[in-house]
Amino acid sequence: MGFNEWKEKHQTVWEFILFNILSNVSTATRFVVTWIGNALTGGVGGIVVTFASELLAQVVNFFVQMKFVFKSTADFSKSAPKYAVLAILIIAINSFALPALSDWLINAGILGEGIVRNGIQPVAGTLLAVIISFPMLKFWIAPDDK
Repeated sequence: MGFNEWKEKHQTVWEFILFNILSNVSTATRFVVTWIGNALTGGVGGIVVTFASELLAQVVNFFVQMKFVFKSTADFSKSAPKYAVLAILIIAINSFALPALSDWLINAGILGEGIVRNGIQPVAGTLLAVIISFPMLKFWIAPDDK
């Protein structure tokens, strides 16, 4: 069985692989915009730079996932607002829910701050984003209109 045959036979697995690989395009966007923004503002515009980098990363990710991963023919005017809901959900989880859980783990003495802030919290954020984003993109945001 050739690679193209394998991709056709295992379309969802291939989409999941592409989803994870191409998500790094938005991560790179986030880093570059953050670096440039912090350099231009001297670090004073922290919240504006963070918001701008996240916004641009999500815009890039929307188009990458729609066109390159799922090759979706879904109507943009229906997909974009749905993606905005997903992005807000992911941002809320990473900005509020995970830090609250992290604080609880630290304050309860269950785990040390270093392992929570530098290990568990970012890994949990990434895993939750993948677990939530992939099925929402595949079945709700970017299904084919065919």
